[in-house]
Amino acid sequence: MTHSFIPTSPMAGLPMVRRGVVSKRSSSYDVTGGNKDFKTVPAGETCVMADVKGAGCIKHMWITTRCYDAQYLRKLVFEMYWDGAEEPSVRVPLGDFFGVGHATGRHWWSLPMNATFGDRRGPKGPFSPAFNSYWPMPFGSSARIQIVNEADEPIENLFYYVDYELYKDGLPEDMGRFHAVWNRENPTEAVPTEQPYENPAPWDLGGENLTGKDNYVVVDVKGEGHFVGCLLNIDNFNASNQEYTWPGEGDDMIFIDGEEWPPSLHGTGTEDYFGCSWGFPSGEHHTPYHGISLAADPQEHFGKWSLYRFHIEDPIHFAKSIKVTFEHGHANDQSNDYSSVGYFYTLKPVAAKPLPPVKERLARRWPEHGLWDC
Repeated sequence: MTHSFIPTSPMAGLPMVRRGVVSKRSSSYDVTGGNKDFKTVPAGETCVMADVKGAGCIKHMWITTRCYDAQYLRKLVFEMYWDGAEEPSVRVPLGDFFGVGHATGRHWWSLPMNATFGDRRGPKGPFSPAFNSYWPMPFGSSARIQIVNEADEPIENLFYYVDYELYKDGLPEDMGRFHAVWNRENPTEAVPTEQPYENPAPWDLGGENLTGKDNYVVVDVKGEGHFVGCLLNIDNFNASNQEYTWPGEGDDMIFIDGEEWPPSLHGTGTEDYFGCSWGFPSGEHHTPYHGISLAADPQEHFGKWSLYRFHIEDPIHFAKSIKVTFEHGHANDQSNDYSSVGYFYTLKPVAAKPLPPVKERLARRWPEHGLWDC
């Protein structure tokens, strides 16, 4: 029997002893018994981290890499295939999947994902981030998880754990498949607005948006399932050319099952959707469900931001389709670099769209940050 409401908490099921469940792991350990517990992935090649047959669920993943290619966190591609599908349901640059965009690393945490990161660097940038995912990822007949090296340099070291369960009795029919998709507009196209006076207050900005058609799109997918969150990266590189420098006034608009404007979920601003207010004055901070994993100067707003919001307690349900969008600035009046990862479940695997070529994925203005010599 399917229930519309099932009370849960992260630890509620731990006391229950489940029969017919087998715990397994696929890892990079040295099968000879030595300590060379990593894989090397030449440029242009793919490392299959897990290839599992049967019904089960990925419960945890840990990954760390060492690669000397500049911006390699945007060049390495993380892919996941469910149930023999020919196309992946997850296809995202590695760094972005784990919650920080712009090809950089940060120490940050949330309930479903986290990363540890320090100042240790190689000749062309950081190579020491360690990533963890606790997203549950069910599969009915098979699962394949892999990293595609689209960098010009090899992955010198790829260490990983993929921890999963196998189920003797199979999966319930209503168990969704996990998806993550990447998108980018570089730059977004500004919709001109006329300000009523110089330096207007946020609530007096000119322009209006009564359709959502020019919004930045995080997810646009058909199927039945629920949306569980996103990472939104903004490089506010064009602030000096914009009448209003702060991009956080862009409303979130989430359209369900093909509805027209106004959508079922219409918010009051980007900063509000990500659980903050008044121009992100706290800068980088982390909570279980929302936060800022990468922040520019909160006073100036110029530069790179990575914002996350996970709908763990409040998944957004759809029966036919969902379209998750954000205005880029109020009424889409700003032209900046936007990229994102959208996370969702659907009853059947949905193919992730192809990524753009490597050159079209790289961060803007990167040398000024002192992390890369490119």
